[in-house]
Amino acid sequence: MPTHDPNLWGAGDAYERYMGRWSRGIAPIFIRWLEVAPGARWADIGCGTGVVTSAILDACQPSEVVSIDSSGVFLQSAAANVADPRVSFRQGNAQAIAEPDGGFDVAVSGLVLNFVAEKDAAIREMARIVRPGGTVALYVWDYAGHMQVMRRFFDVATVLDPAAADYDDGTKAPICRPQPLMEILTRSGLHDVEVRAIDIPAAFDSFDDYWAPFLGGTGSAPKYCMSLDEPARDRLRQEVRRRLPTGPDGEILLSIRAWAAKGRVL
Repeated sequence: MPTHDPNLWGAGDAYERYMGRWSRGIAPIFIRWLEVAPGARWADIGCGTGVVTSAILDACQPSEVVSIDSSGVFLQSAAANVADPRVSFRQGNAQAIAEPDGGFDVAVSGLVLNFVAEKDAAIREMARIVRPGGTVALYVWDYAGHMQVMRRFFDVATVLDPAAADYDDGTKAPICRPQPLMEILTRSGLHDVEVRAIDIPAAFDSFDDYWAPFLGGTGSAPKYCMSLDEPARDRLRQEVRRRLPTGPDGEILLSIRAWAAKGRVL
């Protein structure tokens, strides 16, 4: 998962607990939406812990998947999670992909674009490595709206501490909205561009189940949470807990939305 902040995504296991488990719900829906025929050659750009790569293998009968990430830690996690001879994991940069022109049928990216410094360059690179008639596609969280796991956290955090806004991807990642996604794919020369919402539920057995991933330090909200001293973190914890919708047995049910976008290479 490329990012201009190398300290943001340092721990594969912590990322799995925080976001990977929800991406596992989104990725299969996203992959089926692309309607790619069996036997295609795929590139997974910013493969992280292997969530999208796994969904491709499960649903699409690919001939090959080349999965690329800038993080060696994530690549180690992905290789441990995905054991399939059709997959090769490679370290690389989304803004300068070390693959030849037109070598893939599909290039995809999950939860990466907002962390890339040169976003237009990343989309152009994905388009470059895909053959004419092939597909470029991605998805990102709806940070400002219905990605409620994070939205509930930051809505409280920014009231208690305005400095929390510096970590809030709802304001710091304006690309994660339908119109900017449509525009960046079109600007990169892709055709027949489509954007859609993908929604899944996020269920937690208890508040502790919800809160624990914020203590992992991996990702923007956990990074902010662990920057606080203990009294401030406890105050945040108590206020988040007070505002979350909680069932009679302590269960919490939230919703999660991703925005998915795809286009065709001419």
